[in-house]
Amino acid sequence: MKNVAVRISVISIIINILLSAGKFVAGIIGNSTAMISDAVHSASDVFSTFIVIIGVKAANRDSDASHQYGHERLECIASMILSTVLFVTGIGIGLDGIRKITSGSYGDLTIPTMLPLIAAIASIIIKEWMYWFTMGAAKTLDSGVLMADAWHHRSDSLSSIGSFIGILGARLGYPVLDPIASVVICCFIIKAAYDIFRDAIAKLTDRSCDENTVETIRELILRQDGVLGIDLLKTRLFGSKIYIDVEIRAKGSQSLIDAHNIAETVHDTIEAEFPNVKHCMIHVNPNEQ
Repeated sequence: MKNVAVRISVISIIINILLSAGKFVAGIIGNSTAMISDAVHSASDVFSTFIVIIGVKAANRDSDASHQYGHERLECIASMILSTVLFVTGIGIGLDGIRKITSGSYGDLTIPTMLPLIAAIASIIIKEWMYWFTMGAAKTLDSGVLMADAWHHRSDSLSSIGSFIGILGARLGYPVLDPIASVVICCFIIKAAYDIFRDAIAKLTDRSCDENTVETIRELILRQDGVLGIDLLKTRLFGSKIYIDVEIRAKGSQSLIDAHNIAETVHDTIEAEFPNVKHCMIHVNPNEQ
């Protein structure tokens, strides 16, 4: 997981540096302050991706004497930092748009050329591809910090859409479209930041798995030979990993070795079916009947 996430982050850094430089040049040559602002926004993604790399590497460190359960929750902290960056970015875009709307200052009087308009279209396509590419990896690896980084790519894509609308509006004689689009984009970015932060908090506070996952685990346990019932089933999220505690019922008259074998089978089956399970504790209770 760590190597895949780091490779994705390095790709993200390279693309963002090239994209930021291209948009900045297009904004300067094409007389577009909106495109220059969009370039600065893209440059902030480089900082965010460095946070991703640090978070992933820290979360995947081996257990040690001081952290015997591992370091997975450090990824949640990295997600919280990224969500904060997203939130501040969204607020900045929204406040700038509101300021321009209320003041009547909709941008420079100089009409942008076609170059920044083309750059905005290219940015939308590239950042949307980066969003889906990173989000796909985040879902495969169940990585909250990669998911946060994916949403940062989406926020940049939305920002480029705002730049496109603003530049096109200025060229058509409607520069007010730029700040209006900024306020709308602000709402999307803040919503994404909130969802990421909420998910990170849930994983830091031992939230249980969703009902579908718990029910799937329950059915899987009950299908194992020798399991007569379930007295207790608890799950908790630990960063991107899952911890499970189970109490099963088995025939009380059987030997300790047989009871242990049943518990071992349940344990191995759960971990085989759910690769994200880091710890699974099975306790066997004798069936009273």
